[in-house]
Parts: sequence; structure tokens; C-alpha cells
Amino acid sequence: MRVVPRAASVSLSDRLRGEASDPPSSGVAATLQAQQTVAGHVNMSGPPAIHSSEVDLLADAAFPRTARLLKASDFARLRGISRRIGTRHFSAEVAANTLTCARLGLAISKRVSKKAVRRNRIKRIARDCFRGMRGALPAVDILLIARSSADLEQNAVLRAELAQLWERIATLNGTRAAGTMRD
Repeated sequence: MRVVPRAASVSLSDRLRGEASDPPSSGVAATLQAQQTVAGHVNMSGPPAIHSSEVDLLADAAFPRTARLLKASDFARLRGISRRIGTRHFSAEVAANTLTCARLGLAISKRVSKKAVRRNRIKRIARDCFRGMRGALPAVDILLIARSSADLEQNAVLRAELAQLWERIATLNGTRAAGTMRD
């Protein structure tokens, strides 16, 4: 037996005449009707067209597998040869790569927060900020390590600090500083 919701039911005679009982006032049906109706005319052409400039922006903001550090060997390589850049809530280890784009690896340990929800929030913010700046960054591998203070900060503060960090990374040249402990 098929059950039809009461608000969406239309009698057979109304369907034949092309009339509906009541226009939807809220919910999914109202949203769809509002999207289809433009200036009193029903738009039958489907979803709105996406312009090529919007596609380019969407492609730049993607986070494909090629933009991620996935292998343990990549993380280990960064730990040995990278240059460290620190901020109040994050530490980044940066090293040049042989690819054409920047790659990001995240290290958000349980020391930052015991709750996975809070660690995942920091990861989401970091990935989102990286997506926006990925095109402006040089071909480097970045290991982003969160400090425990990041858990207590607001999203806007973390985003601003990450934007500042990406800007510092973008201005780096390929040379290492002389006299560091890693020499």
C-alpha cells in the first residue's frame, strides 16, 4: 500500500485540470517551487547554469588526493628536512616538493583535545583555509601541527591565524636558515 502525505496529495480531477489543492507554504516543495519560479514564470530549463569562471573558482577550492600528504614516508621526510614556522595555535613544517602544487598533512593529536569532535573541527577549519589559498602557495609539503590552545579558540580566530600562516609560507624562498639545530 502506497502512502501519500496529506499536504502533497492532489485529487485526480485536480491533476487532470492542472490545478493543485493548496500551494506549498514551507518545506522542500516550497523551496523547489520558489527555485523554479522566476518573475512569475516557471523555469523549465533545470538547475541554474554555472559559468566557466565559477567552475575555475570551484576547481581552485578543491582538495583532491594530490593535494594531501597520505603516506607515512611523506610525514617522516618532512620531520627530518623541513623548516618550521610557528604561530600561537599552530606549528607548520614546510619543505619543497617535486610536484606542481602544495600538499597538506594534518597532525591533530589527542593532546590538543580528548574529544574527536573538537579535533575534527580544527581539521575542517585547516582544510577549508588551505583550499582557499592552495593556488597561491608554492610547490611545498606542509605538515600542520595544532597546539592544545587551538581547541579553546573561536573559529574566526583560527581562520585568521591560518590565513596569516599561509601568507608566510607563500613568501618563503627555498633556502634553509643557517645555524638551525637540524643542520
